[in-house]
Amino acid sequence: MTDISTPCYIIDEKKLIQNLEILHGVEERTGAKILLAQKAFSCYHVYPLIKKYISGTACSGLFEAKLGFEEMGGENHVFSASYRENEIDEIISYCGHIIFNSFSQLDRYREKVLGTGKKIGLRVNPECSTQEGHEIYDPCSPKSRLGITDKNFDRNNLYGVSGIHFHTLCEQNSDDLAKTLDAVEEKFGDILPKMQWINFGGGHHITRDNYNISLLEKCIERMNKYGLQVYIEPGEAVALNAGFLVTEVLDIIENDMPIAILDTSAACHMPDVLEMPYRPPLIDSGEAGEKTYTYRLGSQTCLAGDMIGEYSFDNPLKIGDRLVFGDMAIYSMVKNNTFNGMPLTDILLY
Repeated sequence: MTDISTPCYIIDEKKLIQNLEILHGVEERTGAKILLAQKAFSCYHVYPLIKKYISGTACSGLFEAKLGFEEMGGENHVFSASYRENEIDEIISYCGHIIFNSFSQLDRYREKVLGTGKKIGLRVNPECSTQEGHEIYDPCSPKSRLGITDKNFDRNNLYGVSGIHFHTLCEQNSDDLAKTLDAVEEKFGDILPKMQWINFGGGHHITRDNYNISLLEKCIERMNKYGLQVYIEPGEAVALNAGFLVTEVLDIIENDMPIAILDTSAACHMPDVLEMPYRPPLIDSGEAGEKTYTYRLGSQTCLAGDMIGEYSFDNPLKIGDRLVFGDMAIYSMVKNNTFNGMPLTDILLY
């Protein structure tokens, strides 16, 4: 780690393949099609590898649609809370499934989509929250803008609609999917026999050690009674624990405790640390107080709260030491920014 420039992401190809083999197994056993949600991981250098194992990409707008179309190929599905008039034609040209968030958007663009032979979907909101404490990531939270509720679902306006989409999970196990499917069938069960496909959205932590894949596959098989092709669009599961962020200690200061200043930034290089909040794993470290020497790790930016957290070590940190954070492939590179003049990081493939 001493011969590379920092800060730097490293993608672990071996771990990425292990994740992809798990996902491919679900596809083979169930007939479901798994799509990479590019909002979580869009390192297109490894797209040729990914497409050997799963069916395509899911995107959230024009630029992800173009990326998936050009770099991955295969199936390409798009959902946006609203589409721009000056982008919709190009989006349709890249995507086989166009998913709308409202009937007004459906009415506005339906003929454009049908005229190209592409498929139309509607995102529904089953109003079934299975998360606690993370409203920012809960599409079923009160007054959510994502998905059409049962009360607002116009069953007389489904001309051209061939599928429905829901996305309610975030880093969750398949028991929450099963609970959500109960709500989907309760509220929209009368619609399902009229559809050709259903998209379970993302948030499925399929490649996590304790994930119940058997229950996931039972959930997929539940849709057989409706004759539906099932799509799943995880992002994190594709690259979970398949990336690292290497950083260097620039300085060590003291203010009630030792504070190490790093050449990386939570705000710029790992925003989920501040948004979730999230404490990323750090190799060879412990919780605060667990090991002999505890430090608060922060950035060189001028944002007072640009702190990664408190970690402990067996030995004192020194200026020039390299630290390696884990699980840094997902929702990290895609959220990078240059606030305060911080550089974008290098990305290496191991």
